[in-house]
Amino acid sequence: MLATVIYGERDIRLDDVAEPQLSSGGDAIVRVVAACVCGSDLWPYRGVTETKEPHRIGHEFVGIVESIGDDVSTVKVGDFVIAPFYDCDNTCANCKNGVSTSCLNGGWWGANDRQGGFADGAQGEKVRVPHADGSLVATPTLPDDAQIPGLLTLADVMGTGHHAAVSAGVTPGSTVVVVGDGAVGLCAIIAAKRLGASRIVAMSRHADRQAVAREFGATDVIELRGDEGVAAVKALFDGIGADFVLECVGTQESMDQAIRSARPGGMVGYVGVPNGGAELPIRTLFGNNVGVNGGVASVRGYIEELLPEVLSGAINPGRVFDLQLPLAEVAEAYAAMDERRAIKVLLRP
Repeated sequence: MLATVIYGERDIRLDDVAEPQLSSGGDAIVRVVAACVCGSDLWPYRGVTETKEPHRIGHEFVGIVESIGDDVSTVKVGDFVIAPFYDCDNTCANCKNGVSTSCLNGGWWGANDRQGGFADGAQGEKVRVPHADGSLVATPTLPDDAQIPGLLTLADVMGTGHHAAVSAGVTPGSTVVVVGDGAVGLCAIIAAKRLGASRIVAMSRHADRQAVAREFGATDVIELRGDEGVAAVKALFDGIGADFVLECVGTQESMDQAIRSARPGGMVGYVGVPNGGAELPIRTLFGNNVGVNGGVASVRGYIEELLPEVLSGAINPGRVFDLQLPLAEVAEAYAAMDERRAIKVLLRP
């Protein structure tokens, strides 16, 4: 079968790889209906994260269950399923504590597949899911084609944006600033609106992304950065800053922007994958009583909550996919996101 393999900096290829096989009794084989490129995939693509040897890549997919192990009970052959961006059993102590990304028995799609690991990369024709009962969530019925982009966001970006808002503690009537106008940041705007924020500021310099941000619920847009950006935020909110700031990038600059945009006593929810030397300025946090909470989003725990609203059209996170390409053009998908010609690219095998 065909699957995406990263060989090194800006070297993405579609290779022939072995078909996945059932092996544990608790696993399933899923035929991928749609996958996508994530902003975090760009770190190895750009060489920020070193690729020591070729390996499978991609961690967001939805698809149809083709076969299941003898012990699988929650999904069946023919189900349309959503897979979170990691594998988890959903039964261990960490999963029960709501941190399924730290599952004691789970793992990451694309991890060590060429060295005998258990996880396939998601940007391919099929994926073996080691813990089918824990990881996979089946939709009530087979979705129509128009619903697939929205369902795919539940594998990562919608749940991750939601995690930023939940981690910050967004409340009804509150003020929120979102740092980052990628797919996660845009979905964080949806999440803040869902939780009742009365005013939501999108930090964005790109007209196309600003339009999506306003469509999702942003009431204001600020293009400035650094000291000027902080001053612009404070000017909107009584000279002190926003109640909650959602950091959705992961760089030193974005975290600094987020922390300094929060009012004294405010809270930062962060979900940007840390790259570029981000550090917490403890003296600033201490002096302003600003809190920071977040991390890698345990999106498996949010799928059931968000799924009905995606299916009903109450929220439309699938709008973040502004380019769809066949899997055969996966190298162009990476280039389009790297060059910011696309917010997020959906891949169809």
